[in-house]
Amino acid sequence: MAAAARSKEPVLIGAVELARAAAVEIAEQPDHVGEHLGATVDSERLVSHRFACTARGYRGWVWTVTVSRVPRGRVATVCEAVLLPGDDAILAPAWVPWEERLRPGDIGPGDVLPFKADDPRLEPGWTPTGDPELDEVAIDELALARERVLSPVGLNEAADRWYRGRQGPATAGSVASAQGCMTCGFLIPLQGPLGAVFGVCANEWSPDDGKVVALEHGCGAHSQTDVPERPSEWPEPSALVDELLVEVQPAVAISDEKTASDD
Repeated sequence: MAAAARSKEPVLIGAVELARAAAVEIAEQPDHVGEHLGATVDSERLVSHRFACTARGYRGWVWTVTVSRVPRGRVATVCEAVLLPGDDAILAPAWVPWEERLRPGDIGPGDVLPFKADDPRLEPGWTPTGDPELDEVAIDELALARERVLSPVGLNEAADRWYRGRQGPATAGSVASAQGCMTCGFLIPLQGPLGAVFGVCANEWSPDDGKVVALEHGCGAHSQTDVPERPSEWPEPSALVDELLVEVQPAVAISDEKTASDD
């Protein structure tokens, strides 16, 4: 601090104990107010004293107490006392609105997403025109009788997300599979533009049962795969005969003459 500033405000510069008492008053515990870190002349008859904060979790924070005096006054008065972050203070992340903090998978039972009128993933659906031919194709065949439907942006985002996800062709199980979902009898094809790349698995033994899978995806539950038979390394055991229930007779050789006479 410049000597000129000190000489102009000796009363306020010297009000260290007054400022400390103000900081202790708002602190949760008196020992949370540490050493005096200095004073700053903010303007005419206005000085701020700074004290280190020793409370847990507030490293780098500073108690700041501003004192003032009336013109020609010789008594300091506390204007305000606050806890402010210093240059190396630990700060909480910037606040983000709830609808922007949500991520896929965060929605639970009873949760409701806010409506987004300008969602780029959606576009207006089909409004009946009164033309039976047009309306039949749009509503019955293309299922466009909804207020909003997927836009090209929404379709592309969904396709990219599914293709790169756990039911895409790059997973470990898919790479290890012998055949892809395209040739599996348990695949239910999708209609529309996504049907050229995806289907739904209907195999209860598959880890992808009930999920959208890429046609190039695969698993060990393919309808045409089988486990090859492997020869056993153990010797084939002899037949076990329970002699308590079966009477074992020694084998009798039959001569060729007896066989001829029987004929």
